[in-house]
Amino acid sequence: MREEIDTDAGTARVTWYEASDARWVLALGHGAGGGVEARDLQALAAVLPAHGVTVALVEQPWRVAGKKLAPAPKTLDVGWRGVWPALVGPGLPVIAGGRSAGARVACRTAKELDAAAVLALSFPLHPPGKPEKSRAGELLGAGVPTLVVQGGTDTFGRPEGFPEGPHTLVEVPHGDHGFAVPKRAPLGQEAALKVITDGVVEWIASLSRTR
Repeated sequence: MREEIDTDAGTARVTWYEASDARWVLALGHGAGGGVEARDLQALAAVLPAHGVTVALVEQPWRVAGKKLAPAPKTLDVGWRGVWPALVGPGLPVIAGGRSAGARVACRTAKELDAAAVLALSFPLHPPGKPEKSRAGELLGAGVPTLVVQGGTDTFGRPEGFPEGPHTLVEVPHGDHGFAVPKRAPLGQEAALKVITDGVVEWIASLSRTR
């Protein structure tokens, strides 16, 4: 089911993948260079409903409007805030998440929106080649249980470069920023996606045990 939502940043779109016996909603935003067709977002939308998790893929207003460049982070936050009432509408705890820029949005707004947790896919810890321009403060400031899923060769931040903190990290071996793996890698593309979905399913199950 698709739903268009007016926000102060323009019209956003939410595509729902509903679980028959939902216990959670996982809201996932996209990155600055692509949309909800990203392989990791689609994999989670396909797998998680069978585990009691309704997945909501959120398209930011700039993507809905057909623009090619993402706006400033503050505007992304405005768009995310605008869809939040629809995400909490089912009356279930909502995990805020996203990939890359979407992960940053989820971290920045988690406490304010009373998110139950944060799923950060391909968190852009720093611009490629510029580790001194760290965005670790956004991740460490999420203030809720956080899972980072990171490709082993991600030029925006390799797993070993992440700071110690109150978050869990799952590494996708050989994965780049989009979780693509080379053909020569011992881990195939489907197996790499399974690392992501298995890790998220296990993490959400652990959240359920503590609620």
